Amino acid sequence: MQADSQTSPILASVLMVSAMAIIGVIDNVVILLAETVGLWQFHLSRALLMLPLIGGLSLLGMGSLRPQRLGPVILRSVLITLAMLFYFASLALMPIAQALAGLFTSPIFVLLISALAMGHRIGPWRILAVLIGFSGILCVLQPNPYEFDAQTLLPVAGGFFYALSAIMTRSHCAQESTVALLAAMILTLGLAGALGLVVFSMLSLPDGFVTRGMVWDMQPALKWIVVQAVGSTIAVFMLIKAYQIGETSYVAVFEYSVMIFGPLFAWVALGQVIGVMQIAGIGLIAAAGALLGWRSRRAAALGETV
Repeated sequence: MQADSQTSPILASVLMVSAMAIIGVIDNVVILLAETVGLWQFHLSRALLMLPLIGGLSLLGMGSLRPQRLGPVILRSVLITLAMLFYFASLALMPIAQALAGLFTSPIFVLLISALAMGHRIGPWRILAVLIGFSGILCVLQPNPYEFDAQTLLPVAGGFFYALSAIMTRSHCAQESTVALLAAMILTLGLAGALGLVVFSMLSLPDGFVTRGMVWDMQPALKWIVVQAVGSTIAVFMLIKAYQIGETSYVAVFEYSVMIFGPLFAWVALGQVIGVMQIAGIGLIAAAGALLGWRSRRAAALGETV
């Protein structure tokens, strides 16, 4: 199955929301495995588990493992690797609602890059939807201008690199096999994990999720890494496919739905409390996605600018 460059907005939105539902659940387990292993060992171990699963997808006819254009695929993989390193590091340092809110500044970056750097025409309804979503992000993050915390910027940095990788997916990798993009991304994450594991195993730094070196007894974390590996294989496959068949700034807004699934599961399973402002913010984020979806369907029917 090769990637299709034609736009299919409804299918893209369904794939994206489904992927976000899975990710919203499995990303919560990072909090549990962070008690045992570090960021780098997690990414290396997860990659070693995911690569055979991805190979299985290829054998089942879901796509070729061989990229058609190696350069863009490598660049996309590096960008999304940087995004995931920032994001997963933040998961161990703050509640998932805050980490996700920082990461999902990515649609704002997608909008700005598409409009300012790529010259794409962005209609007022899309701008309004992103502004509503951004207002929701502020409600969730609740930044204090008098108490700057650099940790807050970790997921935001992830959001910037994630936006760049999303644009690359549609503009330069739409003809690539979804399996090839997934394999390249996981291989790059695994290599980054191996490099970081070597470096931090050699350094004598205070113990923490980001600075932790090799942990030989990883049995308590292994089941959570397996959950992450299997869930990520399914979810990221759908996520990549959504960006290949949907226009980037349209599909990106549906990623806001993870702001519902992630904090809700964290509250039910882990007891992470969600405040009134955060609930309001999540509502705004969901409203932004609903508005964009409704307006895009209407615009397509009437031939208007979204």
